[in-house]
Amino acid sequence: MRKLTFALLYLAMALQASGQMQGIRRVRVLDALTREPVVAATVVLEGLPGGYVTDTLGRFQLPEKLLGQPETVRIQSIGYNSWTGALNDPSKEQVIWLEPSETALNTVVVTATMKEVSKDASPIPVEVYTSRFFQKNATANLFEALTIINGVRPQVNCNVCGTGDIQINGMPGPYTMITIDGMPIVSGLATVYGLSGIPNGMVERIEVVKGPAGTLYGSESVGGMINVITKNTLTAPRLYVDMFGTSIGESNLETALAAKVGRANTLLGVNYFRYQNPLDINGDNFTDMVLQNRVSVFNKWNFDRRNHYLASVAARYVHENRWGGEMDWEPRWRGTDSIYGESIYTNRMEVLGRYQLPLANRRVMMDASWNLHDQNSVYGNVPYLGRQQVAFGQLTTDLPLGKNHDALLGVALRHTYYDDNTPATAAPDGEANNPSRIWLPGIFLQDDWEINTRNCLVLGLRYDYNSVHGNILTPRLSWKWAKNAQHVLRFTAGSGYRIANIFTEDHAALTGARTVVITENLRPERSWNGNLNYTRKFFPKRAGYIGLDASLFYTYFSNQILPDFDTDPNQIIYDNLEGHAVSSGASVNLDINFVNGLKIIAGATAMNVYRVENGERLTQLYAPPFSGTWTVTYPITKWGLTLDYTGNLNSPMRLPILPNDYRPEYSPWFSIHNVQITKSFQRGIQVYLGVKNLFGFFPREDVIMRAFDPFDKQVDINNPNGYTFDPSYNYAPIQRQRALVGLRWTLK
Repeated sequence: MRKLTFALLYLAMALQASGQMQGIRRVRVLDALTREPVVAATVVLEGLPGGYVTDTLGRFQLPEKLLGQPETVRIQSIGYNSWTGALNDPSKEQVIWLEPSETALNTVVVTATMKEVSKDASPIPVEVYTSRFFQKNATANLFEALTIINGVRPQVNCNVCGTGDIQINGMPGPYTMITIDGMPIVSGLATVYGLSGIPNGMVERIEVVKGPAGTLYGSESVGGMINVITKNTLTAPRLYVDMFGTSIGESNLETALAAKVGRANTLLGVNYFRYQNPLDINGDNFTDMVLQNRVSVFNKWNFDRRNHYLASVAARYVHENRWGGEMDWEPRWRGTDSIYGESIYTNRMEVLGRYQLPLANRRVMMDASWNLHDQNSVYGNVPYLGRQQVAFGQLTTDLPLGKNHDALLGVALRHTYYDDNTPATAAPDGEANNPSRIWLPGIFLQDDWEINTRNCLVLGLRYDYNSVHGNILTPRLSWKWAKNAQHVLRFTAGSGYRIANIFTEDHAALTGARTVVITENLRPERSWNGNLNYTRKFFPKRAGYIGLDASLFYTYFSNQILPDFDTDPNQIIYDNLEGHAVSSGASVNLDINFVNGLKIIAGATAMNVYRVENGERLTQLYAPPFSGTWTVTYPITKWGLTLDYTGNLNSPMRLPILPNDYRPEYSPWFSIHNVQITKSFQRGIQVYLGVKNLFGFFPREDVIMRAFDPFDKQVDINNPNGYTFDPSYNYAPIQRQRALVGLRWTLK
């Protein structure tokens, strides 16, 4: 760690020194609203050829030979009104404030309506988080990065192999649909292992919709969806490098290269993550963190066609080798009952593309994706071999329904192939193999109707035919009332559905601790959702900007598929709920930008998630009734420093316990705090230092039941309560403080 720190600092100083010039005039370009640097703004001196580009500090500098030249400059950047004026005293650094344009204040989103519309104009509330937001808490993948988003909670489901899922408003991970550029890439089997393979370096922004989005996106968008928007090949930096290491031995490298090849623009990104340092701070002889070797390669192409027709294709490959288990486990023990380990080899391929048909009078888009997820795993002495392929195609077109209507018609076809060596794909006789093949054709219609200047209504309806479950209809209604751009009220109601995949329901089914029992042919889940959202913008004198975003949400589930841990401690029994389930609550987000550069983003969610069966009400596992997140940023501009403080707070949540369990059924209150300081140099260089989990919180309970007997060979010895090995009791990472040092280099 110390050697890495010195190496990164030496590299930064060397690059910084190479860019220093004598007799320069420095000018700094800042956002007039957020007080943050405007990166990659173009600077042109009137009457002179060429120009300059601002760096990560928002600065550009003029060499001494140009000081006597005409000094009237024009500064431009996407999303800002251009600035033209004269430079002042060359002995001082001049600050120029760029005013955000109307389009910058209304961020463009696509997730809610499948069309590019401004965030404020969208009738459906969408939360947008840029890649710069996630840099405030450096992480190696999307799964970890989402911990600072209000109402979104990454949950680790296995203390041994570190797998997890992403919850929205307390609903388990299988209720969250995750797409890349709108394509259903991460689903089913990949919901468990695919998330950690998405590097932050390929992300332009993330759009979050809470509540069913089934009208446009179909199955699996029951509780909400997260759409990962990848970087645009036209605007991505020519070169981007981000590397960091931690004091416990983690190392991460991301690099991206953008280039123009003929009439096409391409972006190639590579991510490598490595952690091979077994730790056992809680003394149970099991690794506290999963050990990993992971490489991800991403390549995206945008083609220049006549009449500006769209055409793009992207591909990604992920290979990961992860394991966790007893501290003395080695690969030679894989699959044996001598020393317990969970070893997972994953290979994943994805291809997605978009093509606009060359029709003069109508915009018709064709979208397609395909992914293959191949997994070779062993949980103790229980093998799991899984293979999934998902092919997806979609055609969408605008419909001319009138002057105030913006209608979208689409047809889609999805085919899912899934096979493994578990009872989930066994034939009725239990002997032969019977892979799952599901065809899912669908058609959907959505109309965005602008009733008047204040009212907008969206009506949507989708019909799908599932080859196993039959006809499924999902309607949606959204209404937006806007007094003006500063007062917006939205109401959304809709239906969602989900087809269960046993592997994703609960990872404990395959840890070797319990066996899977399916009591009947599972019916698809249905949900009905209502969401009331209010946004308000303030522009006080002492604070440059205050944004308020508050929501009330309610979702009712029928046919919910639930794992029963309690009937038999050696089994997980899956069945449809003979009753109903509810997720309800309220959330609020605050975005405050002070005139001195201090920026605070804070959010809180209070919720009540439960199910009712046979008159009994039971709280949802891993759903804290209260949670909060925060991000505090303060720039010290004269030193080129940025201070970031991020964290989250969680109230007690219900945990899976065994009969007569001595561990508490509810977790304690806990909070994770992270601090980071970033030093920006010239030429797009940043060095950052940080501490994760500043106060060192980790669970003190026995998160693994009977860790000394993972194969249950001694379950009948001195065990009056019949306890068995179980690694599913978890609510927070088992990690103390760890230091982090990294370097970013952006070459525009």
